[in-house]
Amino acid sequence: MPKSASREDRLDSASEPTFTPRFLVCLLLIAVGIAWIVYYYLAVRAGADGKLGGPKVLQTLSDARGVNWNYVGGFAVVFIGLALTAHPSTPLGRGRGIVVGMLGCFLVGLLWICTFYVVSDDPSAIPVINDLGQYNLLVGIGLMAVGFTFATRWE
Repeated sequence: MPKSASREDRLDSASEPTFTPRFLVCLLLIAVGIAWIVYYYLAVRAGADGKLGGPKVLQTLSDARGVNWNYVGGFAVVFIGLALTAHPSTPLGRGRGIVVGMLGCFLVGLLWICTFYVVSDDPSAIPVINDLGQYNLLVGIGLMAVGFTFATRWE
């Protein structure tokens, strides 16, 4: 068998299963991270009346420096879920999926940072971005860092 044919067989993702246990765990992590951020933003954080809602545990996850650990935890879980999808046993970790994952993370990170800079004078209209302040840069750079985990798998 010629060398090029075996390479094509190896890169052919149609023969691999789409929903492996690892991929399902990754999707679950991403969904939990997004749900955590959305739940905190809509149900827990102080609204116009200044009252906090939701569980007491989530209300107290903030420190004097202005770091809200709800966002840190939510984004960390999303980033970990995305980084774990760069494994060859997932659809985004093999074949063309690597390029999709890499470029997707790079572009979403760049879009996040550009959106923050464009609306930085009055970010009140955009949820989550309005709460993070300068930490929006960390979110965008974090997404790009996850893109580099895909880039290390690119052949």
